[in-house]
Amino acid sequence: MHVGINQNIIRDSEVYHLQTEDGGRKNPVITTVLFKGGRILLTRKTPYSDILKSDKLSIVVKEIINEQHASVLKELQEGRFDDKPQGHAPGREKPAGAPSAAGRPAGKAASPPAADEIDEAILDHLSLTTKK
Repeated sequence: MHVGINQNIIRDSEVYHLQTEDGGRKNPVITTVLFKGGRILLTRKTPYSDILKSDKLSIVVKEIINEQHASVLKELQEGRFDDKPQGHAPGREKPAGAPSAAGRPAGKAASPPAADEIDEAILDHLSLTTKK
């Protein structure tokens, strides 16, 4: 299938890019990524391998794409991503054992994201831009 939506959104003089794509039958996942200034703010994935044999697969996949894209767009319009500190991106799981912001001693700055978080974000991005 490999269909999707790419959209640039201007909110409060900031440009965001929102893309939602279908991985196709070989990778049955709908992935939505929200970018701001080349930085990934959110990655949301919805697998659909459980419905691959459906006779209405293309219709259902298009509905999932549209709903997931609209959901992230609504969150953006509601301000969910305003003035978020860099580091852990909303909508992504923190690695097991990662300290929370509340767990830091007072006055101690947040540490940069762990290498495995950065690697995962890069791999997610590359998987969206590489098509077979």
